[in-house]
Amino acid sequence: MAPQPSMHTDQRVLERISADLSARFAGTFSPETVERYVFESYTALARTARIHSYLTALTEHFAKDRLTALAQSTGAAPKDVPEVLFVCVQNSGRSQLAAAYLRHTAGTSVHVRTAGSMPASEVNPAVAALVVARGWDLAEDFPKPLTDDVVRAADYVITMGCGDSCPIYPGKHYLDWAVEDPATHPDQLEEIAAQITASVDALLAEIRTAADHHATAAEGTRP
Repeated sequence: MAPQPSMHTDQRVLERISADLSARFAGTFSPETVERYVFESYTALARTARIHSYLTALTEHFAKDRLTALAQSTGAAPKDVPEVLFVCVQNSGRSQLAAAYLRHTAGTSVHVRTAGSMPASEVNPAVAALVVARGWDLAEDFPKPLTDDVVRAADYVITMGCGDSCPIYPGKHYLDWAVEDPATHPDQLEEIAAQITASVDALLAEIRTAADHHATAAEGTRP
């Protein structure tokens, strides 16, 4: 049996991660806040960790992204492009497909995050294979739990089958896509991917239209 993740075993690595991120977010968050986020992120990921050897590396990525989202939501860090959050149950299929395709089509004009209400231990292998076959990129994404900070930072929150687990905040665009889960409908993966790509295309058109309107309005206020 593989050894279980142990915070005691990884204590020194987590302390190093906390120190590195404290330096990165100096002037924005206190070292105590950063350390709390690091250890909370480790605990959350350890519940579903499949390979312990990757856990601390994933923790660093997850904690950094959560702290970035927190800084964005509080106005301490700028949001240069619209933020899109895809949420499904396991964060291993539908949300990963949508994120990979949006990154592929939008490039750097949109920033994408994903999360799950009950995250799996890994991305669905069939979904990962389809993404690779189509030349998209998972961008080293991995299943992770839904946290309040990433919802607050998002401009667009897209849910797919995760019910009422996503908190609602004013000023955000919420959409719920009725899409089957490839984990329970593996024979429908191609159809699911087609439905998601069509929905992403419509979403991106909406984002670009909103950005154009915003730019036009800003231009009209200049002297």
